[in-house]
Amino acid sequence: MRVDSDLLGNMMIADDAYYGIQTERARLNFAVSGRTAVDIPNYLWAIAAIKRAAAEANCQIGALAPDIAKAISQAATEVMEHKFDNQFPIDVFQGGGGTSTNMNMNEVIANRANEILTGSKGYNVVHPNTHVNMCQSTNDVIPAAMKITCCINLADLICVVERLKNVLEQKTNDFSHVVKLARTCLQDAVPITLGQQFSGYFHQVKRLHQSLIDARQQTFSLPLGATAVGTGLATHEGYLEHVYPLLQQITEEPFVAEENFFDGLQNGDAYLEVAAQIKKLAVFLSKMATDFRLQGSGPRAGLNELYIPAVQPGSSIMPGKINPVIPELINQIAYQVIGNDLSITMAVEGGELDLNVWEPVIIKALFESCGLLTKAIPILIDKCLIDLAPNVEVCRRYAEQSTALATVISTLFGYKIGSQVAIQAFEQNLSVKEVAIAEKILTEQQADYLLDPLTMTDPAASSAAINRYHRESK
Repeated sequence: MRVDSDLLGNMMIADDAYYGIQTERARLNFAVSGRTAVDIPNYLWAIAAIKRAAAEANCQIGALAPDIAKAISQAATEVMEHKFDNQFPIDVFQGGGGTSTNMNMNEVIANRANEILTGSKGYNVVHPNTHVNMCQSTNDVIPAAMKITCCINLADLICVVERLKNVLEQKTNDFSHVVKLARTCLQDAVPITLGQQFSGYFHQVKRLHQSLIDARQQTFSLPLGATAVGTGLATHEGYLEHVYPLLQQITEEPFVAEENFFDGLQNGDAYLEVAAQIKKLAVFLSKMATDFRLQGSGPRAGLNELYIPAVQPGSSIMPGKINPVIPELINQIAYQVIGNDLSITMAVEGGELDLNVWEPVIIKALFESCGLLTKAIPILIDKCLIDLAPNVEVCRRYAEQSTALATVISTLFGYKIGSQVAIQAFEQNLSVKEVAIAEKILTEQQADYLLDPLTMTDPAASSAAINRYHRESK
């Protein structure tokens, strides 16, 4: 054990720990969720990248000795390589706007840098505040790291959404000739094709994909250099001019300084924008999953229009029962994402005066949502969408039997006659086509081309059929 001290006194720290007293106090104070910064993809990487860029920038302007800067840079790189993941034990929920996580990083890098230079841990040469945190404050490091993390994690999400878009486009083409019955208010409507239904999904994802790309652009502006409240107090001359090019080089992303640092520290609208786009994606996925569940319901007493791939038995008591577990997974993830969006909204709204200190809950909620969808979408694609198939016979039968086909009768003969045909078809359990022929409203040939469900899915073909009827009638 070794002794570490701060303004509150001394504590014993395990010899194999690279963190110090501030980390240990925070570990004991905030142990509530069991989740740490390690559980947030790329978050520690982003903080370490900032520490590395800052050390190298301070060296370039002569504020930090080259040997110290090199040791800090090496230690930060090792953190980025996940060599010290077990040295970040603080709960993701914490007071102080992320000070504990920033100091955890400072202590780990300082101890490792001292070890590199002297062969032993300690702060004899490299101090966590004096050297590792030079020209920085928690107040600019943490929000800057949040945006870097957001940038990286959104890139991963955008990639899987692009794959989803491509799969939905393929399904739109594959199902283009599968006629089915549309439904509004859960009641029978006019025919469409399954491809037309999927074209709605495809175009929604196409828009969502672009919205995520646009939202990611807002993560490139960082408040790094604002230090405590936006004035840049305690930064050295030339620091800003050097730290951003270095950060761009390390991260391979075009990060630049916020136009106004006070805005950057006070306001979190960028997180609201990203969270909103993630929520929109989740809501769409849940809606589509619910559609699949409804259309795949049955198989004997439901719609039975879709064959949802079976991935596991669905009941512990009913043999042969298969549940739509992948769509159900998507529904539940969407509920979590929607809840996270509200948490983010409240945390952004709750920022007071010159700093938003609720960043820890924003970090937890935002990156949980992003990660859930990044992992869930490939599961939806591979275990549901790829092998999703239509029950062609059932789909067509529903379309042919719908009383909504009487819409064509209304177009030709008026709403009153159309309604009479629909009611008679329903009461006598006949199709609209059968009633129209029996009542001599249409000839059999006319009924064939006017009331073909597939024709009714195409506005041009439907108009041509009506024009043909008018020509023949004259």
